[in-house]
Amino acid sequence: MGFFKKLDTHSDLIASMAETVHADLTDALVYGRVTGQEIRNAVMSCMGCEGSGDCQNWMDAHNHDADTPPAYCRNRAMLERAKEA
Repeated sequence: MGFFKKLDTHSDLIASMAETVHADLTDALVYGRVTGQEIRNAVMSCMGCEGSGDCQNWMDAHNHDADTPPAYCRNRAMLERAKEA
């Protein structure tokens, strides 16, 4: 898979995981709970994760509705911060 295809795939994966755990990344950016750089770093971190292939299965198993990301998620802390009100 080419770099830009992989970048798109993992950007989509981060967005899907955020939706699954009810983290509004746009809202989190606006209110300063996360930065744009943190989201970019999250995508890069996701690209390097050996478990990222399991994420779609995990989201499907949780019917795209979960309280927290899986324990193995490298971006769990950022996604949790994005949820804070």
